[in-house]
Amino acid sequence: MSTSTSEPPYHHGDLHPALIEAALAILSEAGFAGLSLRAVAGRAGVSPMAPYRHFADKAALLAAVAALGFRRLATRLEAALAGVSPRQGLAAQGIAYVRFACAEPALFRLMFGPEIIDKPGHPELAEAGEQAHAALRRAVAACVPGGQAADVALAAWSLVHGLSMLAVDGRLGGAGTDIDTLAGRITRLFGDGLAASGIIRSA
Repeated sequence: MSTSTSEPPYHHGDLHPALIEAALAILSEAGFAGLSLRAVAGRAGVSPMAPYRHFADKAALLAAVAALGFRRLATRLEAALAGVSPRQGLAAQGIAYVRFACAEPALFRLMFGPEIIDKPGHPELAEAGEQAHAALRRAVAACVPGGQAADVALAAWSLVHGLSMLAVDGRLGGAGTDIDTLAGRITRLFGDGLAASGIIRSA
């Protein structure tokens, strides 16, 4: 089967998101090892050099993909707060976080993996990561009246991130229940403990 290198008539602004979506698809199917600018070009149906008009190198492409992941996560975290009490919202955010990780495990690993962490020079990625973290900070601030909000936010993130990693790595086989139920139970235990200690409001 021959492969054409002719490019479809993308408008300049259309190819960038198309390449990111192609990268997401490859990441989901083949993992990080299968992801390259050439593979993304092939998936998008453009010439091998076309991605270089939008991404300087593979690291820039990965940063853009991870930034999209953080924006999607932030949207889920914000949506979890709608129509519930502050404490319920914090628990709902935890469930949303775990659900996101399980729905897109390859993307989740990239977002927090060595290919992305501590790589400077990608302001879009930093901004998207801050957007997601800010959603968590707002949820904590709504139910933590004292000066321990930063510690509670870190504890909450540590809990759900650890649970997410166990889930995507297949380490919860003995849990005996679905991940939504398990995440709900774990986040309730966390909230109950904070309420019992007087750190967060009980309602």
